[in-house]
Amino acid sequence: MHQKGEDNVGDYDATISPVPAASGLRTILSLVTQQNMFTNHVDISQAFVQEEILPGDGHNGKVYISSPPGYDKDLLYVTCLLKPLYGKPSAARACHATMSAFLAKEGCTTVGFQKSMWTVMIEGAHILLEAHVDFVITCANRL
Repeated sequence: MHQKGEDNVGDYDATISPVPAASGLRTILSLVTQQNMFTNHVDISQAFVQEEILPGDGHNGKVYISSPPGYDKDLLYVTCLLKPLYGKPSAARACHATMSAFLAKEGCTTVGFQKSMWTVMIEGAHILLEAHVDFVITCANRL
């Protein structure tokens, strides 16, 4: 993906957020059915404004934009973003990085090659989580 004003980036992992493979979702749904697990989902409201801009984004770690439509366009000023901009590939990556760091701190580990699926055992309960940016599916063998 190449957006106006961005250098052509060769590192896929540095540009795009991991997404669950269809086979991972099918596996979770199979486990839920087979083991009679409880399942739920959550769509994290305003997930992108909760994250920080990642160090490698923009120019020297800063992202500048012109004024959005409807605002005065003063050519002497630009806006420096403090949070990731929704729709930019790096915004989803920032969301994933924050979620991954939090889940790792809570003792979760990724499942196989899936960078967007985690598992943890808490007091005998096996918990699976799968995330696609700000949409998370949770499954547990007991509440």
